[in-house]
Amino acid sequence: MQFENKQLFGFLEEIDKILTQKIRLTAVGGTAMTLLKLKNSTIDIDFDVSSEQAPAFEKALKTLNHGFRVDIFKNGLIFSQQLPNDYQQKSIPIKRNFKKISLFTLRPIDIVATKIGRLNERDKEDIRDCIKKFHLTKKQIKKRAKQIGYIGREQNYQINLEYALKEFFKKAND
Repeated sequence: MQFENKQLFGFLEEIDKILTQKIRLTAVGGTAMTLLKLKNSTIDIDFDVSSEQAPAFEKALKTLNHGFRVDIFKNGLIFSQQLPNDYQQKSIPIKRNFKKISLFTLRPIDIVATKIGRLNERDKEDIRDCIKKFHLTKKQIKKRAKQIGYIGREQNYQINLEYALKEFFKKAND
């Protein structure tokens, strides 16, 4: 199923109604790109939440019986990358009138950094779109990538990073 902005917000409005506490959700991956209007839709719903707030979010998800695929990441560990401690402060607020949800998205440089770890064809398209729309530079991506912790074989992330930089910045002056 594809989720457009309207559907994402409708889903979050329903979750907001049944939450038992205030939570901060940070959209990641395709969900973040959809909320930032970089993509028309996403195939799944991905959020980062603190370990302390995750049980309330998970309970609300179960109560709603929504049938969607929702991936929950905790404390900036997105896929196999650990974002630096400043990722929340640098996240982009999404203004909505939720009572209990504070909604943010990863900033584009962090979307790119997390997508480099997996680097499938869809990730490559997403990286290309982030670079183009937000005018990200090779230097910015390299700098942020140095701050990312990779869970697993660190060399895999470095190999993907080198590939991505060569692929998306083919001119020497990019």
